[in-house]
Amino acid sequence: MDKPRLIVIGGPTASGKSAAAVRLCQRIGGQVISSDSMQIYRGMDIGTAKPTEEEMGGIPHHLLSIAEPGEKYSAAAYRELATQAIQSVYASGEQPVVCGGTGLYIDALTKPMSFAEHNEDETLRKELSALSETMVGKMRLHQMLKEIDPESAARLHINDVRRVIRAIEVYRTTGRTITEQTRLDKEREGDYSVVMFALEWPREILYDRINKRVDVMIKNGLIDEVRTLLNNGLSEGSTAMQALGYKEIVAALNGRISMNEAIDDIKQGSRHYAKRQLTWFRRDERVHWIQASGKSLDQIVDEMIKEIESHA
Repeated sequence: MDKPRLIVIGGPTASGKSAAAVRLCQRIGGQVISSDSMQIYRGMDIGTAKPTEEEMGGIPHHLLSIAEPGEKYSAAAYRELATQAIQSVYASGEQPVVCGGTGLYIDALTKPMSFAEHNEDETLRKELSALSETMVGKMRLHQMLKEIDPESAARLHINDVRRVIRAIEVYRTTGRTITEQTRLDKEREGDYSVVMFALEWPREILYDRINKRVDVMIKNGLIDEVRTLLNNGLSEGSTAMQALGYKEIVAALNGRISMNEAIDDIKQGSRHYAKRQLTWFRRDERVHWIQASGKSLDQIVDEMIKEIESHA
């Protein structure tokens, strides 16, 4: 039985993913499924570059503003809701187009990753975290992992406490090690026939696009957006407030740095984030890279459609 086709547009921040996804949907009859881990939050619009009504171009967008900023959100939760949205788009007779730069969300949706099915044990995690507060405790944790999953223990540094704890938790809650889960994942097939794209720019052009976008965010009211979130009771230590563009403004509002320093930090942080995204997506052999420099939006989408038709 043929798998349903799923189009994905990933890649680095400020590369033009959203505009390409909208234009592609306009031309082939599609709807956008966001795969951005911060655009899920309500009230976080400017700093996450959430598309405006105008930028959506009349195309339905799913999984935007679906959670409160104080909520924790996981890749497993994303996969569940994204799968529901994709099925509703198929049912409407249109093509779902997943768009966003959170590689983990895209992998959770398009790869048979059983990590998203793991039960969590908050009590166990707290016990292990308490143990990790001393070096002797860290050594004991690593030894525990070594006894149940030597391969993971060899791969994880003793100071990588979060992943060491997670590996122990997975074994305790599922009866399988992460090493075994990974092996089983590779033997399973995904649910979709994936056609994946990313837009590539010369580094200096991408960095210039990033810097200019940060300037536009500031002009459009990012500082007031962050101030409003704080005034509404959102904790500085919340997951959402650790997002790029928000934590820097918070630091400035609280007087730890100047606002100019915060803006420079956002630009630098965004450039570093783009590098990490590029590394992530370049490891994925499914990605069809499109050179975007010097091309119009329609020329970029022409290339996407040609590639999509070649997979038909």
